[in-house]
Amino acid sequence: MEFLASPEAGLTGLFLSSFLAATLLPGGSEAVLFALLKLHPDQAVPALVLATIGNTLGGMTTYGMARLLPERKLPEKSAVVARHGAPILVLAWAPIIGDALCAAAGWLRLPWLRCALWMALGKALRYGVVMAGATL
Repeated sequence: MEFLASPEAGLTGLFLSSFLAATLLPGGSEAVLFALLKLHPDQAVPALVLATIGNTLGGMTTYGMARLLPERKLPEKSAVVARHGAPILVLAWAPIIGDALCAAAGWLRLPWLRCALWMALGKALRYGVVMAGATL
């Protein structure tokens, strides 16, 4: 498994690392992206796209699993997501709260496409910052 999360694994490893990092499994896809770009700066655009797609799909997996949970009374922690709706998922990249936001959005049955788009925007911006740092 370590090989898949290494820069030598290339774009496939980056995609898998990004996907897994967005689930409840720990992972450092930013480090994999940074290292990959240091080794292969010519792959910046495909790396950014694949990392964003992989991480968004991982977040949407959490969203989908939470959507399968039965509806109940709204807990206080989910009230923030209910109040702000899908745009709050622009913060889905954030450590600790990101997974919770994705889960709350799914449990609240927010529209999946809007959630995916906001989630992807936040994740792309985060990976863009990593990419900019790697190309300095």
